[in-house]
Amino acid sequence: MKNPAQLAFNAVLLVAVAVLYFLHFNQRPATAAAPVAATEVPAALEADTATTAPTPEAAATTAPAAAPVAAVPAGPAPAAGAIVYVESSKMLDGYQGMKDARKSFETKAKGWERQNQALVGSFRTAVEQYQKTAASLTPEQRAATEQKLQAQQQQGAVEQQKIQAQAQEAEAKLTQTVLESVNKKVEAYGKSHGYKMILIAAPSGTIAYGEKGLDITAPVLTYLNSEYRKK
Repeated sequence: MKNPAQLAFNAVLLVAVAVLYFLHFNQRPATAAAPVAATEVPAALEADTATTAPTPEAAATTAPAAAPVAAVPAGPAPAAGAIVYVESSKMLDGYQGMKDARKSFETKAKGWERQNQALVGSFRTAVEQYQKTAASLTPEQRAATEQKLQAQQQQGAVEQQKIQAQAQEAEAKLTQTVLESVNKKVEAYGKSHGYKMILIAAPSGTIAYGEKGLDITAPVLTYLNSEYRKK
């Protein structure tokens, strides 16, 4: 039979689970981006080391050359038949469709967090009430109450798992919907410009080097947002 101190400890554990749940859904800055193009990367193709963010030392060293670098995107677009690439993180972070999807998920996450807090609050209140009356209860009454509280605790844990699973499923669906839309639009953009292939430069290092003149991230992002606003 559990004593009041043990039940109080269980209440703290349930609160801790709630805190971890809250952090899980509120500290993620961006949904992990899956590749957004259905093209394969040829093994012989070298791609862009500039797709990774420069270190502070490198940024300080190249700061005076910032103006000339900024002028590069204004150059001629790659010719038809070229193999070009986009930086997935920049493209998805700047895509309004992804921003809206993240906002939608955050709104839903707040609702799930309220449900979670309600479960925690209900159990904590029940434990506190038991602690106030435990001294006046008979051993049989204490045993029955503690059994009831234990069942409530277990049910609360089950409900928390359901909420978390629901949140993960919703997030996956939102992300997949956005990525499928981006894939189709990137494909349409590539065909309309006659490109042979559009590769993905991701932080994971899929592409090691590529000429900046082959980076079409900026125009593709402009196209994606333009198409999205037409909805």
